[in-house]
Amino acid sequence: MPFTTFKGIGDVLKEYQIVSMEMDFVAEVSFASNEAFKADIEFSLREVVFDNSEYAVCENLIYPTLKEVYKHHKEHFSLWSHQPISFNEKLCGIPDYIVAKRSPLGKFVFDQPYIIVVEAKRDDFAEGWGQCLAEMVAVQKLNSELHQPIFGIVSNGKVWEFGRLVASQFTKNITVYTIYDLDCLMNAINGVFVQCEAAIA
Repeated sequence: MPFTTFKGIGDVLKEYQIVSMEMDFVAEVSFASNEAFKADIEFSLREVVFDNSEYAVCENLIYPTLKEVYKHHKEHFSLWSHQPISFNEKLCGIPDYIVAKRSPLGKFVFDQPYIIVVEAKRDDFAEGWGQCLAEMVAVQKLNSELHQPIFGIVSNGKVWEFGRLVASQFTKNITVYTIYDLDCLMNAINGVFVQCEAAIA
């Protein structure tokens, strides 16, 4: 039963007895984006047909944005693309992107994941969140640290939504960020990285 069989948040909440709420938990932390990165994103928005396929969205918007923030946290984390994870037959599959703790053995060793990123395919955020929350539950169980925050991001490239799972409490951030306000978006993603760093310190 792969992650994609969960079609909405409600499916996961019922299956794993998770309580949900909505509130702003993302604390933006100022991030100075590279000007070349900004120019590249602006070029993609203006000139590239980026929304004709899920691959184009990931390659042109989601991955470059994640990687730009990740560069500033690479001492603590590793960024993985399409890394399979499996807890059991119900919680298994391939998340689009995972930010995991950097292993002392080097970048080739997959260590504890802390951030899950899922593309909202066909702009379906409801299904995207069902998949993302299922992946967050799997990560929580794999890590065996119930009170360690696990963060989730669902995006169609243009719109970015944030969630957090701690123990049996799922919180969806009320504020939604967009690629068109790039500075605020980068500050939000950076804030999530900073929260992860604080949690594992």
